Amino acid sequence: MKLELGYIPIHNIQFGDPSRVEDGVLYVNAEDIKTLIMKDERVASAEVELARPGESVRITPVKDVVEPRVKVDGPGGLFPGTVSRVKTVGSGKTHVLKGAAVVTTGRIVGFQEGIIDMSGPGAQYTPFSKTNNIVLILRPRDELEPHEHEVAVRMAGLKTAAYLGELARNLTPETIETFETLPLKEGMEQYKDLPRVGYVQMLQSQGLLHDTYVYGVDAKQILPTILYPTEVMDGAIISGNCVSACDKNPTYVHQNNPIVHDLFARHGKDFNFCAMIITNENVYLADKARSSDWTAKLCEFLSLDGVIVSEEGFGNPDTDLMMNARKITDKGIKIVLLTDEYAGQDGSSQSLADAHVSADAVVSGGNANQVITLPRMGKVIGSEAYVGTIAGGWDKNKQPDGTIMVELQAITGATSEVGFGYLSAR
Repeated sequence: MKLELGYIPIHNIQFGDPSRVEDGVLYVNAEDIKTLIMKDERVASAEVELARPGESVRITPVKDVVEPRVKVDGPGGLFPGTVSRVKTVGSGKTHVLKGAAVVTTGRIVGFQEGIIDMSGPGAQYTPFSKTNNIVLILRPRDELEPHEHEVAVRMAGLKTAAYLGELARNLTPETIETFETLPLKEGMEQYKDLPRVGYVQMLQSQGLLHDTYVYGVDAKQILPTILYPTEVMDGAIISGNCVSACDKNPTYVHQNNPIVHDLFARHGKDFNFCAMIITNENVYLADKARSSDWTAKLCEFLSLDGVIVSEEGFGNPDTDLMMNARKITDKGIKIVLLTDEYAGQDGSSQSLADAHVSADAVVSGGNANQVITLPRMGKVIGSEAYVGTIAGGWDKNKQPDGTIMVELQAITGATSEVGFGYLSAR
């Protein structure tokens, strides 16, 4: 399966009529977007704001971030099973408004939502301080249950990203990247002298606003399965979860998963990147056993020599991570794990809730309990009313001078478990 991603760089965003892209500037008609969103009867009101890198702006509570794209050739459309019909994606041509992002905010859905600062020390921890953000401030109807509230907000973000992506349909990309994964037999023959490497992506799927969707299906309903990596790059997976902001994968991160990109970059050179497996994270032990059994079985079936496994979230999913590690290793396959740590504010606590001797090669996204002081911003998009109740905040963490003390846990993408961030070890 071959996919071409054509990048149209966006260096600035402005309000304008009509919505369009000119000379690297994305002009946004706010009224068109509001009209689009208000077609959903679950939404009581919608506003559109813009936030650019370097501005004294804070966005909170952040729910999701989505990259505007459009399918210009090949089967399927953007986000199949949600805003387009169910059709296998991952081939053909897709245009990307690179440098633009749709961010959703408004009344809090669940306590695990985040903060994006566009400048200051907080901006150094979130990748979305570097994107030109079209921010949707959404107020779903008061009578909605939390899960209905989440659906309304999620769909507003996806529909807006699709609307903006359409502006790129007839544009000429500045750069094009091509990614290809051959069918199993052909792939084995092409690079038969190189180690066979796969990627296991664990998807947050514990329910109660901890959900991820694959072709529109809630991931807690799936068994581990094989995907072409280009399917993930082309919008097959979207976020619907309110797990801690620092280590959840917003939809934007699924679209730009750096593990997938980096494996492709070394494909055919250092190893044969031959497959991607997605698996879920479960609440009950029997479900964890089933999914980890299937994951290890698929790794064996694909005759993999090495596997990268990335987690999403922390605590309970640490057990899923260790069960995957143990069972894949028992198949004689080498593994590397990607996770983050909750080691206490002083860094002296146990980092993970579970452990196993097979987990002897681990990449850390950082300590989510590290405390940071965020300065007062000139403008807040959304509301700071929840900074004391979101995960990573605490009672009276907002000081009289307007500064806010939070753990990195509260900053969107700060300790990304797929490496889509800035923390590193030297």
